[in-house]
Amino acid sequence: MNELIGRVFSFESHVFPNQSVLYNRLASDGQSPKALMISCADSRIVPEHIMQADPGDLFVCRNAGNIVPPFATQNGGVSSTVEYAVMALGVRDIIVCGHSDCGAMKALVNEAPLASMPNVAAWLRHSHAAQKVCRESYPDDISDEEKIRNVTLENVVVQLAHLRTHPSVASGIARGEIALHGWVVDIHAGQVLGLDGETGRFVPLREGQPMPVALPHARRLAAGAVYAEAAE
Repeated sequence: MNELIGRVFSFESHVFPNQSVLYNRLASDGQSPKALMISCADSRIVPEHIMQADPGDLFVCRNAGNIVPPFATQNGGVSSTVEYAVMALGVRDIIVCGHSDCGAMKALVNEAPLASMPNVAAWLRHSHAAQKVCRESYPDDISDEEKIRNVTLENVVVQLAHLRTHPSVASGIARGEIALHGWVVDIHAGQVLGLDGETGRFVPLREGQPMPVALPHARRLAAGAVYAEAAE
């Protein structure tokens, strides 16, 4: 722990001087992040490191299982973060990012007894849809590793669906101002998979190839094109 704390002094003496112009600009002008990333709290997953992001590039929300509870009247940290990112910061891209070897997903697959952790048990209920999809739609005779991978992927799909229940997100999507992305980081391979909204499958992100997007920017007004044209 002392070694970790000691790195604060390294930031002050080495890191900050090399990026002082950037930090001064952020302090003066405020933040305008390019994306909101909702990722797992797992210490092995560092969103800024994965995206090679500079300070000010990402607005990050981390929690066990990269979960987004469906919108509800009671306040919550994830809901407040989403609302602030969209309404106050004008974020146009939201990424839900899972990862391999996730402890939360292992608990779902193994149906771990969580009586001693009631808050964790309650939190993971927001992933029960992914658990049920895997239990009833995937083969039984697969390895535990495959089961964990499957529920990890399906959990990202479920959390993206939950995101769309949030009024700020739903409104932004309807106006064509918000795109949704579903990612899974394979820690062992150093690879990022992205959800392709057209096929419903996760595919590797590759340089020089089109980026898979779960829900791209596009107006989505259920009443039809007349209203979309009038809004332009």
